[in-house]
Amino acid sequence: MATPKADLVKLAETDVKKRFSARAIWPGLVPESPLRANYAFRSGALGGLTDSGKAALTGKLGVKRVFDLRSPDERTRMPDPVIDGVENTWIQSTSPDSKPDLNTFVAGEGEAGYEVMYLEVIEIYAESWKAILEHVRDRPRDPFLVHSGRDRTGIFGGLLLALAGASEDAVATDWQLSRIGTEPVRAMLLEFARKGTDAYGEDQPGFYNLVSLRKSCWLAFVKAVEKQYGGFEGFVTGKLGFSQDDLATIKKNLTSP
Repeated sequence: MATPKADLVKLAETDVKKRFSARAIWPGLVPESPLRANYAFRSGALGGLTDSGKAALTGKLGVKRVFDLRSPDERTRMPDPVIDGVENTWIQSTSPDSKPDLNTFVAGEGEAGYEVMYLEVIEIYAESWKAILEHVRDRPRDPFLVHSGRDRTGIFGGLLLALAGASEDAVATDWQLSRIGTEPVRAMLLEFARKGTDAYGEDQPGFYNLVSLRKSCWLAFVKAVEKQYGGFEGFVTGKLGFSQDDLATIKKNLTSP
């Protein structure tokens, strides 16, 4: 039985400093989505995938292709598993991810920092976004999975939902649900963020906003995409170079069996 949306949103808004048990609600974690079922998946890194996990990936989920959005260093530390029948795709970003400037996350709920950070991500991973959307356009019968961590896959998940016609609120809520999915590795992610920003501690100004997932930050990013590219569709046709016919096919393949 699906967990009511209001309960999911409340849980997703849990303070990142607090623990909660996500496992109990995972079977009912069914967010609002116009995407067709069992085609597009996202996850954290797959380096620790067990044999039973591999079997579930290829059997129950039917995944045919995996897109890795991680950096070379991340891939070296935790290589992608080799899975029979699954094609692994990795395209190096045009430049390394910049170190987040915590000063840009101090004001408000960190909207300005997220705007800068996420605009950079969609720019430097443009070739990866393009490859995944080409897969959607050309291989609608081959389920795929995109993985890295919280932000890169969260951004791409938002892009897919927007192209599929989800409401702005539904897209923002789906992005916030990463707070639930990442709870088992919350402490590790906090430490990763601390080291990645050279923060002296979790109480450094801006750090708390950086590691939280607040709807206002996603909406600030969406407004920035609208201003710079004319929205997600403008990003796909302008920056990524897809035609209007391509876009129509991608939308159809995301929503129709």
